[in-house]
Amino acid sequence: MLRPTKHSHPDRTVINVAMVVLVRLKDLRIANYSDLLSYAKKSVIGGDVLFLPALNFLFLMGLIEYRQKTDSIEYTKNNETI
Repeated sequence: MLRPTKHSHPDRTVINVAMVVLVRLKDLRIANYSDLLSYAKKSVIGGDVLFLPALNFLFLMGLIEYRQKTDSIEYTKNNETI
């Protein structure tokens, strides 16, 4: 469901939620999982449903890493790549 169709609202897609999360992580560098989830819920309608697929997408792209000990997400790329 990464490719939007003509019936998809542009703000309610996995790509948009990934962008919202990535912008937040770029500012903070590291953030708690629950804080990012609540931020996605506030920023996008249906953000709670699209949050985990967005994190999966960002992880597969190599932009974030999950830190299990602290239950946090870390932005791993340089600032010039975005």
